Amino acid sequence: MTGFRRTTRVLMATLAAAALAVVAPVASSADAAGLRNCTELTGHDVDQVGCYELVWVDGVEVRMTFANVQFRGNVPSDKLGVFYVIGPQDDTPQSEEATFVHDHTVGGTPRQNHGTYSVVLRTFFVLCSAEGIASGACVPTFSPLPTGVIPLATTVNGQPLTSVEVIEAAAGAGLVTLLDTGQPIVGTVSGR
Repeated sequence: MTGFRRTTRVLMATLAAAALAVVAPVASSADAAGLRNCTELTGHDVDQVGCYELVWVDGVEVRMTFANVQFRGNVPSDKLGVFYVIGPQDDTPQSEEATFVHDHTVGGTPRQNHGTYSVVLRTFFVLCSAEGIASGACVPTFSPLPTGVIPLATTVNGQPLTSVEVIEAAAGAGLVTLLDTGQPIVGTVSGR
């Protein structure tokens, strides 16, 4: 347990930097060939062209378009949406080409949450806690990063992590740890 906590603390700074690679930052213009998956962007295209990734919203996989991961505006923290990075939820990870294999979960879309939707999102890694792993309640996907391996949460008590409510209930129970990357991003759900 002590080793897990130490590893988690050591990785916190690295995870914040890795979040930038996870989301593959973008600017406002789309590539002439069409909007590409963020995991396919390399070199000069990163930070220069629009992109999309698949995300989970209330158990349904949808497409999210990203505008700019380098958000520098001021949005009160209670107005930020959430963007959770989780372990893969099925045999085809949403970001299998990225730095490490993972999926994403975000909150409700505008029609579903009656106007409280925000395109400015706060990114969190959802990690199995030491308690979650020890009890067997949290099943991790051990994902390699350049600085070590992190235990991305895949399921909790047998439930997939495809909704914000399930993730936040698991965090409230101490079965997962939400690691804030400190980097807001801009993205909007663009289709089901």
